[in-house]
Amino acid sequence: MKDLLRIKCLLSTDVEVLLNAQIKKEAHSSAIYLSMASWCNRNGYDYSATYFFKQAEEERQHQLKLYKYVLDMGGTAISPEINNIKIEYNSFREVFEDALDQEISVTQSLKNIAARCQKEQDFVTLEFLNWFFREQREEEYKARRALELFEVIGEEGTGRWQIDKHVGQIVYDSETE
Repeated sequence: MKDLLRIKCLLSTDVEVLLNAQIKKEAHSSAIYLSMASWCNRNGYDYSATYFFKQAEEERQHQLKLYKYVLDMGGTAISPEINNIKIEYNSFREVFEDALDQEISVTQSLKNIAARCQKEQDFVTLEFLNWFFREQREEEYKARRALELFEVIGEEGTGRWQIDKHVGQIVYDSETE
């Protein structure tokens, strides 16, 4: 059977390139969170490992949502190659600092896509991106909240254990919402 021909892609070349870059960024984020989960697991931070496993799965779902959108719009979605994933961290706190930096980077990338869509009057893609902006607001909040625990609780004595336990509460709270 002859391949289905797409008459016209509804995305500009520039927006399609940016969306494919975002697909890669989401896949990269997922891989980073898996690495963080592994580090936390190896170092006895079980609740944080669970938190990062959940984050990795969410990023994977974001990647797939973008991938399917590009295809639905008649574009070519590209499965990204992911490499250069950090596997060792100097401290428990560094894991969460990197997680927040990653979320801020994702938000900025989405803003860049939205700005391009605004310029091109691609209101369909702009509306699609609104879901991601709501998601990023939540993701950045959780990352900031987890990092704030280091200031509030401190790492001395049982501090890291308490921080890990509170991160588990963040996971529980997000599952019950």
